[in-house]
Amino acid sequence: MSKSLEYELAEMIIDFCNVEDVAPEDVSPETALIGPDSPFGLDSLDAVEVVVAVQKTYGVRIGGEKTSREALQSLRTLAEFIEQEKEEGHLDA
Repeated sequence: MSKSLEYELAEMIIDFCNVEDVAPEDVSPETALIGPDSPFGLDSLDAVEVVVAVQKTYGVRIGGEKTSREALQSLRTLAEFIEQEKEEGHLDA
């Protein structure tokens, strides 16, 4: 059985942002990614790291402030954004 995209994203965020004391399986897909409610403890600079990691890992560009705010709300919204971009063929070459 393959891992869910939300789980993969949690692993990626933990790795790229050097998050300690958080396991991917302990994070709900609906939990906030950025801000004081985030189990990852991410801030706006970490958000940039996440955007870069998504682009490198999935070939999907998150552009524009509005788009990034919407996509980075939770693991679920980020996974949905990646899947939608892949379906529409908006992949970086």
